Amino acid sequence: MFKCLHNSPAPRKWMARCAYPRYTGSFAIRFILLFTLITGCRSPHSEYDKMVEFGQQYTEAWNSKQPEKMASFYAEDGMLTVNNGSPAVGRQELAETARSYMEAFPDMALTMDSLTVYKDSYRYYWTFKGTNTGPGGTGNSVDFSGFEEWTMNDEGLVQKSIGTYDAEDYKRQLEGL
Repeated sequence: MFKCLHNSPAPRKWMARCAYPRYTGSFAIRFILLFTLITGCRSPHSEYDKMVEFGQQYTEAWNSKQPEKMASFYAEDGMLTVNNGSPAVGRQELAETARSYMEAFPDMALTMDSLTVYKDSYRYYWTFKGTNTGPGGTGNSVDFSGFEEWTMNDEGLVQKSIGTYDAEDYKRQLEGL
């Protein structure tokens, strides 16, 4: 049984100072139910969860060694720019960019390290590991990390991706220095 620890002779003051579970719980439950009905169970957290799943599937597409799968995560006119280089625009160019990495590093493995919300975009943090045994390869292994900053379109695909990684570190590893 609920008991108030305030010994007040005035009943209204007693009600104001003491939590009365029967009313508080009932109000809280009604508020939560009404809020859920109004919002349709949508929350920023669930949108973030969808993007995490998107990132995991994007990673799997890279690891599939099928360049077209990676490109399918982009809008038809989507764009990827890496380290301020020339952008790959459109799914065909995006697939060719992916193919160049997949051929140069046949054992490549991409992992998704994390996904964060950054302003109106998402940052997909990754680690790339592989051995450069493709045509003209050095035979050296690389293990480097970076991120892509994604701007999504209304269909939930990447419209623009700006990729960044430490190019000097990558070059040192590739050359075996």
